[in-house]
Amino acid sequence: MKEYDIIAFGTGSAMNIVSAVLNMDPRIRVAVIEKDRVGGICLTRGCIPSKMILYQAEMAAHVAQAGRFGIKVNGYTVDPMVALRRARHLIEEESSMIERSLIEHPQIDLYKGVGEFVDEYTVSVNGEEIRGEKILLCTGSRPLVPPIPGLKEAGYVTSDDFFFMDSLPKRWVVIGGGYVGLELGFFLAMGGRKVTLLEMKDRIAPVEEPEVSAVLQKKLGEVMDIRTRHKVVAVEKRGDRKVVVAEGPQGTVEFDADEILVAVGRRSNSDLTKPERTGVETDERGWIKTNEYLETTKPNIWACGDANGKYMFKHKANYESQIVFHNAFLGRRVKVDYHAVPHAIFTYPEAAAVGMKEEEAAAKHDILVGYYRYKDTAKGEAMMADDDYFVKVIVEDETYRILGAHIVGPQASILIQEVVNLMYTDDESAMPIFRGMHIHPALSEVVERAFYSLAPPHGHHHHHHHH
Repeated sequence: MKEYDIIAFGTGSAMNIVSAVLNMDPRIRVAVIEKDRVGGICLTRGCIPSKMILYQAEMAAHVAQAGRFGIKVNGYTVDPMVALRRARHLIEEESSMIERSLIEHPQIDLYKGVGEFVDEYTVSVNGEEIRGEKILLCTGSRPLVPPIPGLKEAGYVTSDDFFFMDSLPKRWVVIGGGYVGLELGFFLAMGGRKVTLLEMKDRIAPVEEPEVSAVLQKKLGEVMDIRTRHKVVAVEKRGDRKVVVAEGPQGTVEFDADEILVAVGRRSNSDLTKPERTGVETDERGWIKTNEYLETTKPNIWACGDANGKYMFKHKANYESQIVFHNAFLGRRVKVDYHAVPHAIFTYPEAAAVGMKEEEAAAKHDILVGYYRYKDTAKGEAMMADDDYFVKVIVEDETYRILGAHIVGPQASILIQEVVNLMYTDDESAMPIFRGMHIHPALSEVVERAFYSLAPPHGHHHHHHHH
């Protein structure tokens, strides 16, 4: 049996740790196990290709609005396959480059296949058994496919397959109104495809503030048919079309589609790797249990990234990989800190959030809430920003400690960053925003003004048009 210093599951964020360790000690032997394309979810079927195709959709949104600015664009068309092929090419190039470097590395053995625990610290991969002294379970996640009767038979795609499609048919039903469904649905819609999006809950983007969801629903509803409170109960194949049957507030509705995108969330890969056979506990949904040092319940086995089921974003996985490196290989005791994990939805408009939502903050603290519309700034006016785009910030009363921020509108993912950075200072105070000169008339003034308008919460943002 081959013995290794480290067995690393996955070629995503585990590679941050592996390369840091190899820089430190070039004699270490590492087994790297990858069941999919090399490079991890972010590169091969997640953030990078999706943002690449969404940039096309954003540009199309600008062209669609050109007339308001006195710009006449004659008979433009959008070819979404151009963006899709570009993304696919990038994935293939980058992935094969990473794979080559792993194969050529003298300290690394790359095993392509599913690694499954068979015993303590022992993994079987492609019929071969290997042992590791330290194990990194950066096993990621995969799209959750609900057991809808007829779905399998009719056929569907998930974000895993989407970037490798050879053509994009005309009519789509997207099942799921979280960020994956919204982003890919928006891309298809701006690419001239007819999109119906079905969400079971009473609003899309259900993890966002309700008023952010409302703006997204209104704006994205202009290009897609969005139906909330619709639960898909069956799929039928009728000739060459697929019929999606949903239970809605008005009863049973049928939607015709050429293709179905399933985007209802993600599931753990623990059913494939079987970590319990080496004494690693998982929760009832299969996510790996980790403590505040990212240790699993078994000594010398760590987890990071999607594998623990918390905040499934690449930047959080990168952050956790640093924590694991410190704790597993530098002998430190560094605790993980999730008080300010930001995220964004890259539709047009964008949505971005960090920290607590108002309801959660109000339950734990005395708070002030600041609110400001893009259109009430000079740059927002210049852009003819929609009435609905806004920044909302939440601070602790008296201390001005920032608790959270929520933005919906163009460039939200960038605008939120000055708030995120302040949440990582020692006192997490908003004071630098008050003291800091904001370039006039840049769009960042909308964040500054939101802080200038702090007031006790009184449900103002639900009928906010009086500002």
